[in-house]
Amino acid sequence: MKKTNRSNVVVPRNSPRSFYGDGIPGVNPDELVGKLIVVEGADGSGRSTQIASLVEWLETSGHATVQVGLKRSTLVSEELERAQNGNILSRTTLSLFYATDFADQLENIILPSLKAGFIVIADRYIYTLMARDIVRGMDMAWLRNLYGIALKPDAVFYLAIEPNELVQRNLAKTATLDYWESGMDLGLSRDLFDSFVEYQTLMESAFRKLQRTYGFSIVNGTRAVDEVNAELKKKISAVLAG
Repeated sequence: MKKTNRSNVVVPRNSPRSFYGDGIPGVNPDELVGKLIVVEGADGSGRSTQIASLVEWLETSGHATVQVGLKRSTLVSEELERAQNGNILSRTTLSLFYATDFADQLENIILPSLKAGFIVIADRYIYTLMARDIVRGMDMAWLRNLYGIALKPDAVFYLAIEPNELVQRNLAKTATLDYWESGMDLGLSRDLFDSFVEYQTLMESAFRKLQRTYGFSIVNGTRAVDEVNAELKKKISAVLAG
């Protein structure tokens, strides 16, 4: 967890907060006076670059920030990493592992930080988890119930990149493609490259379906870094202004 610059407390939002479902027992959403900003997107979409820039901008402006993301829970992150490295997880086990990782961070980092007035920047949220599960054939009603504990963010930005460009970006960065980000567990193709493109195409489709339900912003991530960053800052500034 990263916490910095405690000098500025965010002004409480005008409208009441709410959870997607029953939420966390004993938590009063109206006491969560900070802001929750989510940046979604596949590996290679530019999430890390944009988040680093946004955090610097916010902190320079005097805002206190906290960063969270997938597989950062002290409860299960190491076990999840080991299991994924062995490529041995069933779709249900994978889903529950990530749900546990999310729940732990929500209860112990996100909600306390929001109550203290921090701006929480989430490097992906429940939407990536749901999209992955949708592609793997999980029941949507079950997923909505599973993630009913999630707090509705103040803003969500999905950085959209064409799968063929994602391939090139990932190969340029790491010279390889990730087993799970390529959907190799689904048997889409024996070829890692082809499987990656097909899997990311399915993921993009799942995200666009989720967008129609959850109403988050789809941002064209193929543009120059500065152009994408300018759009994100403009929209976040509007959120902070209420």
